Amino acid sequence: MSADDVPLGPIDYLVVEFPSDARFDGSALAHLRDLVERDVIAVLDLVIVRRDAEGVVAIDITELGLDGDIDVSLFAEAASGLIGDDDLAEAAGVLEPGHAAAIILYENRWAAPFVGALSRTGAQVVASGRIPVTDLLAVLDR
Repeated sequence: MSADDVPLGPIDYLVVEFPSDARFDGSALAHLRDLVERDVIAVLDLVIVRRDAEGVVAIDITELGLDGDIDVSLFAEAASGLIGDDDLAEAAGVLEPGHAAAIILYENRWAAPFVGALSRTGAQVVASGRIPVTDLLAVLDR
């Protein structure tokens, strides 16, 4: 079986900023783990960075000192190598000094069968995008 025979879902990323006084309790990671376990997404990379006076510093997720009983091994192993130094610098550029960020690169596994079915008919996804939640809520007057 070649790589062409295995459909991939669309690949997305998130950069989530945490203020310097944020408390990492692991609750968001529990939701992320649930999505992985249900095969909705596959986390390809998860990098934690902090912006300080000298630039960006990578932080090992196992050293965050999370409260609670969350097993971070799944995320500590998410390192495809697709996020490079340029990506880290770009992400750090939007952070406030002293703040940290989680950079998550993930495959939308739920879409892989759909994309595969399209491909087998000769069709292909030629564009995708995302509407920011704030824009959507503004249109809906919420």
